[in-house]
Amino acid sequence: QVQLMESGGGLVQAGGSLRLSCIASSRIFSIGTMGWYRQAPGKERELVATITPGGSTNYADSVKGRFTISRDNAKNTVYLQMNSLKPEDTARYRCNAAASGSWGQGTQVTVSS
Repeated sequence: QVQLMESGGGLVQAGGSLRLSCIASSRIFSIGTMGWYRQAPGKERELVATITPGGSTNYADSVKGRFTISRDNAKNTVYLQMNSLKPEDTARYRCNAAASGSWGQGTQVTVSS
């Protein structure tokens, strides 16, 4: 079972930026597609972004143009660069390894208006 650990969340003002990191216990190149998801209180979990081993990316419409997902296979790490943050981005962000179904504990992002 792949273990994932997220970091980088925090409190930021609207318009600000954060970079989330997800470190995997195994070689992420062998893990397959990695993704970031988020869930706000009282709302369904939603996909934020995914990235394949080859670097192909997919984004939710709500974050396109503001968020960038990337991966460093040598460091077994996936990143989520979040710019132009909005209050509606407030949620707990979790990392996922699609092939194994593994999830991290998550990191809280709070955007104040």
